[in-house]
Amino acid sequence: TQNQALSALLFAYRHILNTDIEDLNTTVRAPRRKSLPSVLSKSEVMSLLNTMKGTYKLIAQVSYGCGLRISETLNLRVKDIEFDRGIVMIRNSKGGKDRQTVLPDTLCDPLREHIKQIRAVHDQDRANGTPGVYVPNALERKYPNIANEWGWFWVFPSHKLSTDPRTGIVRRHFKYPSGYQRSIKLAAQAAGITKRVTSHTLRHSFATHLL
Repeated sequence: TQNQALSALLFAYRHILNTDIEDLNTTVRAPRRKSLPSVLSKSEVMSLLNTMKGTYKLIAQVSYGCGLRISETLNLRVKDIEFDRGIVMIRNSKGGKDRQTVLPDTLCDPLREHIKQIRAVHDQDRANGTPGVYVPNALERKYPNIANEWGWFWVFPSHKLSTDPRTGIVRRHFKYPSGYQRSIKLAAQAAGITKRVTSHTLRHSFATHLL
């Protein structure tokens, strides 16, 4: 390849001819080829979702239906789902910017039911005296009780408490992406999908299906 040939030339100049040619090392290397992301057809997406169950299925539906990265989906707060306006707010997304996306009508009822269920988790945490969820430090300093407010609770909270590495506080975090990634991989196998399917695949498929 071009890069192998360049490396051989550089070795010859530096170690045989004892001549250093720095410019070649920085300007003429061939660019690395970028692999294209996997994209599922609409029927494959439906097959994938139909093999999933419970909260992980809803996470997948939100990721696909709203075109979200998995980090954006798992970081959603209750207040970010605006049913009346039919939108989902994504806070501090890639590039540190806020943006909004459309909430599909088909997701409204499942999300309402799910949020009703996690309200019980939130209320039990408050009754147990569990520290509130993580919020940005500037907000927590300005509004000391904000971490306990229902609107700031995770849409997809973890089923157990864990230690916040930033503060050492034991609190409830959002679900870890590893569990979802494992679930979506198993669902793809069960659906007979031979393409490589990851947590990013549904987002890429969403974008393609909009074209």
